[in-house]
Amino acid sequence: MEVSNFETNIQARLGIVNLKEEDKDVVLEQKHAIDWVYRGEGAANLVLAYTGSSHSFIGKVMRIPKAPRNGSPHMRSPTALSTHERLLWRDVDGIVSSPNKEIAAQFYVQHVMVPLLGSEHVDAGMRVLVSREFLDSVEKNVICQRPAWRVDAAKVDTDRDSVLLLTDHSLFPGGTLNSRSCVSVEIKPKCGFLPFSRFISDRNAIKRSITRFRMHQALKLHQGEISELSEYDPIDLFSKCKDRIDKAIISLFNTPQNNFRVFLNGSLIFGALGAGANSTSFVISEAFEDALKSVIWADNNTRTMNFLQLVSETVYKSGVLDQLLEIQKLDNFDIEGAVHAYYDIIYESCPVCRESGGDKVSQIYTSLHSIPLDESLKIVKDYLIAATAKDCSLIISFRPSEDGYSGSPYNKIHLEATNQIFDYKASFIDLDLKPLKKMEDYYELDKKIVNCYTHMVEAERSIKANTT
Repeated sequence: MEVSNFETNIQARLGIVNLKEEDKDVVLEQKHAIDWVYRGEGAANLVLAYTGSSHSFIGKVMRIPKAPRNGSPHMRSPTALSTHERLLWRDVDGIVSSPNKEIAAQFYVQHVMVPLLGSEHVDAGMRVLVSREFLDSVEKNVICQRPAWRVDAAKVDTDRDSVLLLTDHSLFPGGTLNSRSCVSVEIKPKCGFLPFSRFISDRNAIKRSITRFRMHQALKLHQGEISELSEYDPIDLFSKCKDRIDKAIISLFNTPQNNFRVFLNGSLIFGALGAGANSTSFVISEAFEDALKSVIWADNNTRTMNFLQLVSETVYKSGVLDQLLEIQKLDNFDIEGAVHAYYDIIYESCPVCRESGGDKVSQIYTSLHSIPLDESLKIVKDYLIAATAKDCSLIISFRPSEDGYSGSPYNKIHLEATNQIFDYKASFIDLDLKPLKKMEDYYELDKKIVNCYTHMVEAERSIKANTT
């Protein structure tokens, strides 16, 4: 596979050749696909975990971009950044010069999210070369494990020549070769604050008192994406209050959807792969209780609650979500304000102002259309960085400590109920670069969410009024 000098330079900066010496020139071929197993997927990427014996890949996961199944190649997202995206990210090293969006996204993690969240919590990853035959085999190997609706929507993008290799944060270094059991929880925290922007219109004032997650649940229920509302409210998890964090973790366990998964030695033992899980049944609870016995040393029927307490205690004492919340709060204009700055950046007449006509709110928005371009760029850039922080996942991994409070480079947490000390590490994943064009989607989705929730509340009031 031939690589230009420019691409070689990019690859070196991103660690594409940062493998062991004997594997530096490796290109993953068809025969290697058997060593990579399905771990899950989101809207844009498949995630595979390594199960082979190569020391270069032990403890790694691979992110492979997906492509629409029914669309023509021309319907795919553009491979390079748009002119306006290059303007937006011009001050970030590497992004503008990137040959495609995947490499731009890696520079984004490296130069935007790592400084904000800390290198101890984020792995920007490295790229590894792959053949088309490898990707074809991966597609065939994992298709039966993927949710049917995901399969119908997209397939592995076989036109790639490299993919992203990342640390498998569900394991400690050494991977499954390590003799100690490791249990990891993956939480999708979502937005942990109520918006405070003065650009929120009076008709959408409900946004100031009900979290986005709870309102979005109503829309998902209406659209058939979920079968019941989640008990979880992100504002509890971010509250810094131990009782409310306890409540959040128990709620996530009871109604995990796609916000709560647990792995034992890298294998899923709770939650769903690539889709949302329904409410936790008695059978699922019993299986999970049994699976925890190698890590939580307690009597039957107590291990699950002890594990949830371990997670809650770690979130509370570590403060790992504090900085994430600060990044989310970079969105201090809300989409109702930021969308106006977006239309100024792309030099288009603002359709939002046309919709609002000459009312009082539109006069407030006028001020946004008269600020310098650099200020508009900052508003939108901060909004998109905040969007990354609202969509990412947190993985906390635990293993029983061999040496108490000394000797290990990892943080420690004491589980009082079992008198165990655990090593733990916390990492953020799925720190995706959001396309600038999504600003329009964010605005339209925001309208749908508020309208649906408002109609649901009004319907409930009407039902109550008719029964009294």
